[in-house]
Amino acid sequence: MYMRGDEFPEELVMRLKRAQKLRYGENPHQNAALYVVDSETHGVAQAKQLQGKELSYNNINDADAALDCLAEFKEPAAVIVKHMNPCGIAVGSDIYDAYTKALECDPLSAFGGIVALNRPLDVAMAEELVKIFLEVVIVPAADDAALKIMSAKPRVRVLVTPIPDAERTDMSIKSIAGGYLVQNRDNTIFDGELQVVSKRPPTESELAAMKFGFTVAKHVKSNAVVFAKDTATVGIGAGQMSRIYSAKIAALKAEEAKLSLQGAVMASDAFMPFSDCIEFAAEQGITAVIQSGGSIKDQDSIDAADKAGMAMVFTGIRHFKH
Repeated sequence: MYMRGDEFPEELVMRLKRAQKLRYGENPHQNAALYVVDSETHGVAQAKQLQGKELSYNNINDADAALDCLAEFKEPAAVIVKHMNPCGIAVGSDIYDAYTKALECDPLSAFGGIVALNRPLDVAMAEELVKIFLEVVIVPAADDAALKIMSAKPRVRVLVTPIPDAERTDMSIKSIAGGYLVQNRDNTIFDGELQVVSKRPPTESELAAMKFGFTVAKHVKSNAVVFAKDTATVGIGAGQMSRIYSAKIAALKAEEAKLSLQGAVMASDAFMPFSDCIEFAAEQGITAVIQSGGSIKDQDSIDAADKAGMAMVFTGIRHFKH
């Protein structure tokens, strides 16, 4: 299941071991099972379940998405996922701070979601987690006192696993009618130096928030727009056919969560071929934008940013997620 560089063999043979049959697939009328590969990779497939109901197909899928995003951060970080999309992500001074900020982004969507933390589960954190309904909590370790608190919610699945390597080189495989699409995993974030394209360069704090926001956008379904302040999301728009609607959803999420967008930054998973997103972001109080660049109409977005006094940087790499 691993490849070197761009080597794709003429014949691809996968050796998989069935780990368990699942209650059902993505929907109750679909059958499903979990298969694992013989490798040193850490992840949901190798996680130890300490309590809770049997994992479902969707639980595993969502938990994998949460872990995949969490792997990007070394500092204390919390990721909350619902239906394969992050609804709140934050890096904090400690894991409690990170979780609190992540939850603030979209507490409504967090209901019935998956929480992934990159620090051990302790009593203080467990006391917070049992306050809302969650499907899965996934952590690198948990102490006995914390697990006793979690046992008050016996249906919640608590999984323990080391955090996977964000730069691992496994393959991404998707079945289609009559075949499979195989590609290298998207295991990078930035490709070289960021290019400042606006008249005003970003401040140090804007640049830090933009790097965080773009990292998050990599894990949001396309078209993705992420609003961020410091190292916390304040609005996420995902999976829309038009990017402007993702921006509007992100702003709506911030408004419903009572989070101000004044002074926040906007990150996009790909280029913005029209000025509408920039103009809309400026109206919301966004001060800086990070995007891939690469559109034949890049200048329209640059001009809109300059007109609004916004900073804009291009990454030179996009992160479509389908």
